[in-house]
Amino acid sequence: MRVVELSNHPADLLRQTRRRGAAQLSREQRQYTADLARHDQLLRDARRARDQARAGRQWAAWLRAILAVRRQQRQAPRPPVSFRPVSGTEARQAAGVDGERLAIAALGQLLGDEWTALRGYRNRRGEIDLILAGPDGLAAIEVKYHNATVRCDGDAWWESRNGRPGSAVSEPLADAGGRSPSVQLTEPARLLEEFLHRRGHRVAFQLVVLLNHPRARLGTCTRPTVLITTSARGVTAALRDAGRPLAAAEVSQLTDLISRDHAYHQSRRRS
Repeated sequence: MRVVELSNHPADLLRQTRRRGAAQLSREQRQYTADLARHDQLLRDARRARDQARAGRQWAAWLRAILAVRRQQRQAPRPPVSFRPVSGTEARQAAGVDGERLAIAALGQLLGDEWTALRGYRNRRGEIDLILAGPDGLAAIEVKYHNATVRCDGDAWWESRNGRPGSAVSEPLADAGGRSPSVQLTEPARLLEEFLHRRGHRVAFQLVVLLNHPRARLGTCTRPTVLITTSARGVTAALRDAGRPLAAAEVSQLTDLISRDHAYHQSRRRS
């Protein structure tokens, strides 16, 4: 399977988060260095005052100076913590990177060289993690690497985190805009279909949400609007069962058009 990386949004987000963390640590280190220099100067001043009081046999002032030195010693700034636990945001982003990497590896073991996987296609309605194009047709895939049991009712989704205290409690499964995985996938895929139709390709995507965490479970889903599977084999089976066969020449044309459309939307976002 040939892999074409149009973008890698999860990895970009993870790098940004880690850069922000490193920048924050650097700021804290600079602040600590400045605070330590001020503390050392104050401590030297307090010790000088103590020594001068002793040399002048000013015993009351000397006792006060001793207390001032001790007080200043207790006020030494604490160095910043260099090792910090991974934040929830970073953990989610790292899981997204792992999920896509594992999905590509698993699909690559099942699909031959006649297949192309386009990674990170984006248009104005959102991102599609993976697009598969090959002899059995087209598939648009949303990858969710969640250690959870997932349920859905139409386009409303919930998850119950496996192994977490109170894991029987379901929480909405949605992105920052409140879109469930099926909506996240459907909106950009339908817009891409319209683009391909205008270019003379009457094709339809198999819409697949892949829950590929080893402990992911699929609970009760009523009226699903997309195929939901927990394995790469489920993706390839869906293509075989319902895909529209494509000739090699059309696969090449489609992958070129999808790449061009992605580049168009990328340039619009930059401008």
